[in-house]
Amino acid sequence: MEVVIVPDATAGGALIADGIAGLLRRKPDALLGVATGSTPLPIYEALIAQVEAGAVDASRARIAQLDEYVGLPAGHPESYRSTVLRQVVEPLGLSPEAFMGPDGSAEDVQAACEAYDRALRDAGGVDLQILGIGTDGHIGFNEPCSSLASRTRIKTLTEQTRVDNARFFDDDIEQVPHHVITQGIGTILEARHLVLLATGEGKADAVAQTVEGPVAALVPASALQLHPHATVVVDGAAASKLKLADYFRHTFANKPAWQGI
Repeated sequence: MEVVIVPDATAGGALIADGIAGLLRRKPDALLGVATGSTPLPIYEALIAQVEAGAVDASRARIAQLDEYVGLPAGHPESYRSTVLRQVVEPLGLSPEAFMGPDGSAEDVQAACEAYDRALRDAGGVDLQILGIGTDGHIGFNEPCSSLASRTRIKTLTEQTRVDNARFFDDDIEQVPHHVITQGIGTILEARHLVLLATGEGKADAVAQTVEGPVAALVPASALQLHPHATVVVDGAAASKLKLADYFRHTFANKPAWQGI
């Protein structure tokens, strides 16, 4: 696992966008796994800026959704499908056909989970998966004590996650669904490169447990320690409880340019 400490969210977003741009130059039709929420927005903004400036061609890129609420009406503005289309697919100038995600409004939700897991494999697998992290260490919607071998499935959200997400629903927790479809930890670990971005002091405990703690289902993000190519990008506040922060800074400062992220 590589840990990169950056000055702020903007710098983190730019660094990760540079990595995505490098991937697209090597593999123009790469399948990019995207997360939602406020944390990854600087990544998408920086990548969109590069595309608009002509620095990278994303026209053949494909986009895969990480998770989705269950039960929101089709086209609901806070469904993750709508969010990804609005924040990533459309600004990059991609067609809806370049996007794939689970169907949270399906009559048979379990079948929809299994279908999406198969679709990811049939598409050749995710090349780079962007991840955020919850204050309790969850990734995707894999809440604490999720199986580290889990596949795409239905999950029940904790009240803390519903409270955290209420800001997207006019601060009304009653509007936040109780259930979601999420790629499982086992599914996430099949991506070729995992990139987690965390900012703010509120994520410091979760980051420290993810990076320096034991691999444990209680901290789902700690499963990144098992991945051969995982990158954790954090600002100073989110890195504030890392015991090895100085070592991580030294390592990145002396990293050969050809290694990329």
